[in-house]
Amino acid sequence: MSHADVTDKRPSTLRGASLPKWFAWATAVGALALAVGIGLAAGLHSKVQWGLIASILFVLGTYVISAKVEGPRQAKDRVATSVVWVAFLLAVVPLVSLVWTTVKRGVKVLDGYFLTHSMGVVADDEVGGGIYHAIIGTAQQVGIATLIGAPIGVLTAIYLVEYGRGKLAKSVTFFVDVMTGIPSIVAGLFILSLMLMLDMSYFGFAGSLALAILMMPVVVRSTEEMLKLVPNELREASLALGVPKWRTIIKVVVPTSIGGITTGIMLAVARIAGETAPILLLVFGGNFINSNPFEGPQQALPLYIYQQYGAGSSAGYDRAWAASLVLIAIVMILNLAARGIARWKAPKAAGR
Repeated sequence: MSHADVTDKRPSTLRGASLPKWFAWATAVGALALAVGIGLAAGLHSKVQWGLIASILFVLGTYVISAKVEGPRQAKDRVATSVVWVAFLLAVVPLVSLVWTTVKRGVKVLDGYFLTHSMGVVADDEVGGGIYHAIIGTAQQVGIATLIGAPIGVLTAIYLVEYGRGKLAKSVTFFVDVMTGIPSIVAGLFILSLMLMLDMSYFGFAGSLALAILMMPVVVRSTEEMLKLVPNELREASLALGVPKWRTIIKVVVPTSIGGITTGIMLAVARIAGETAPILLLVFGGNFINSNPFEGPQQALPLYIYQQYGAGSSAGYDRAWAASLVLIAIVMILNLAARGIARWKAPKAAGR
């Protein structure tokens, strides 16, 4: 056996001491137990306070133990990882709590009858009724808003990325940034002012116009970022073959980024589906089914939730929670559909 073989099999002496893989879990359990003890001793009955104390103890304990065993450099790395996990849990816990509370309280009246009937002549303090009229209103209002806002947003993004130069492009970008941050009530007031000027009454299409205003900047921003991710080499190769620019955009640029564009549109739809303020101003709501968005007041799920919870009755609370659960389910389905479409339309790697 050569000297080189003996050297290769000799254990390395450059590797310092390291903590076991279960160290993070053990530290977390210890921090949680210590936080509970501190909370009980100090008279803190809120589990949120216990969780915050446990988070602080977990980070501090990770640094102290790791610095003593592994050294300050590895301890800083572990602390950074610990802070990321703590931030993740702080973000997930309220979300899980919200979903659990909504499911727990929403399933009381959520059944086939609730989904296929309207309020009709049922008073807000009476048991019964459903959200069929609100589902129809939300589907029509959001659908029309998508038909208006999505094409305008996509075409605006194409102009900014492919053609936008000079003062006009800068002005469009500026106003898109401004529109992204406007409150939803402002969009509703804008459409309401037009309705008052034209002596028009409440109807569903007015709500769709306000939702389209809120949707367009989101679609523009998301589509713009997706188009920027398309490599310029693809554009140059198409143009080098003599393909016109407009055809390059339609046949090369847009298909390459269609997955991200669709995802952005779906997320914008999910965002406007929960808007209440413009619907309250422009649609007014109602207890009966109105399948014509161009005439008469129309109901929507966010407005239905607001009105039922504001009624102050036990039956109204149950209907509000059930409608909230349906709205969350709709938004979740839209997000899952967006992810599925994005994966389906994503460019396939060569050889697959």
